[in-house]
Parts: sequence; structure tokens; C-alpha cells
Amino acid sequence: MDFQIQYITPDIKLSTYDDKLFKTETVFEYHMLVWFISGETKIIQADKTYLFKAGDIFLIPRNHLATIINYPKDGLPHKAVVMHLTTEKLKDFYASVELKHKTVGHDSKIYSFQSHPLLKSCLASLIPYFEVEGPFPENIASLKITEAISILREIDQDVDRILADFEEPGKADLISFMEKNYMFNMSLERFGYLTGRSLSTFNRDFRKVFQTTPQRWLTQKRLELAYYHLKEKQKRPSDVFMEVGFEDFSHFSYAFKKQYGLVPSALNLLN
Repeated sequence: MDFQIQYITPDIKLSTYDDKLFKTETVFEYHMLVWFISGETKIIQADKTYLFKAGDIFLIPRNHLATIINYPKDGLPHKAVVMHLTTEKLKDFYASVELKHKTVGHDSKIYSFQSHPLLKSCLASLIPYFEVEGPFPENIASLKITEAISILREIDQDVDRILADFEEPGKADLISFMEKNYMFNMSLERFGYLTGRSLSTFNRDFRKVFQTTPQRWLTQKRLELAYYHLKEKQKRPSDVFMEVGFEDFSHFSYAFKKQYGLVPSALNLLN
């Protein structure tokens, strides 16, 4: 088994992964509450990198770019319970409660709860249901999600800022957004959505402000960041290529040599 997902409902799942690593760059449609049973995960955002280990519980906000790298650890698979807090469910919840934090707004930070006993109890109680055959009662699933939201609000007074924010991305300043997020290997369609543009409008606006195509600009910026990590931070090429937005090491090595005249590993040797 390399990768397996078991669902109680579409919004509650148990993922298990036991290969060397699993990497994805994504924008989640819904907030995700995650409890690690085993393994390790690195989450890279534009301005911060997080490392989560077995027992950790955290909340990933929706509509924010992130690179996620999952690893097995200590001979155990990467295994986690994941709960999607959908916009529909959150709207229903907040229709009958008073906001604890009056100001809502887009917040990209990941909320870490370590191994909070209340959240751990809530999420661990789901484990037996993955072994039950047949459809899972929707009313029980709904109660579990409501319980999780209630616990989040009880232990973090600030969490309403993101859970009660139902706005979609507006038209963002293209230069500041791309300078902050170029290392994420996302489709141009997704970059367009997150900046409040259609694909055609994104391409047109991009050429206007950067005087080049998105593909050329992204490659150049990612290579510059890779050079910095290799030269100044003395990181290994095998670690750097994923962090700066390349999917394939051979492509990264080829593009790097074309740009700088030497392979990435040679730069390490010059330090």
C-alpha cells in the first residue's frame, strides 16, 4: 500500500501513506482540521514553514497557497484524520451563535493546537467509524463537525476570524501577490482565481506589469530562490527543488545549469 484514503463522509477521512514522501501544492477549498496519528508533515507558506509530527493537531485555512510534504516516520506510515469544515456547514453554525471575534478577514496562518485533549478526544472518537461497513449516519457526522467547531472556538478566541469569513478572493495587486507566492507550483488558472481574475485577464495583466510571460517569470524567480538557498543557506539540491516550485529534479537541474552554467550540486561544492 502506498496511499489509501478511507471516508466516513466526504468531509471526514482517514489518509494513510507509506512511501518515501508525498508532495502537493494546493489551495484548499475548505478549512481543514488535521490530527496526526503518525508520520511527519512540512507545510511551506510564502512567509513561514511549519513542521508537524505525530500527535499534533492543526487547522489549515482555505484559499491560501501551501506546499505540503508528507513523510512516513520511525517505520510508521504517514497517517492522519482530516475533517473539512465546509463553508455551508460553517454558515449554518454561525447563523445561531454570536461571534467571539467581531472582525473577520482572510488569515493565512496555520492554527496549531499541538495535542489538545479536547480536540484529540473529538477526532480520536472517529477512528472506530472507519471500520464500520455501510453508510455513515449523516446526523452523527454533522454532530462531530459541530463538536469540532465548538471546541476550536472554546480554545482559541481568535479562530472566528477565519471560520466566519465567507468572502471569496477579491482582485489582488498582482505584483505583491506574485512576489509573495511565486514558489508555489500552481496552475495559471489557480493563480488567476486567487488574484480575482479569469485566466485570460491574469495573462493580460501579468504581461502588462511584468513585461514577460508568467511561465518565464516564474521559472526565473524560482531559480533565483534556489540559488539563494544553495549558496547562502547551503541546503541540499534534493531539498531545494521542491521548496522553490519545481516538480521534477531533472528539470530543475537542467534549468539551473542553463541559467547559471553549473549543476546545483556544484554550487554546494564551491561554498
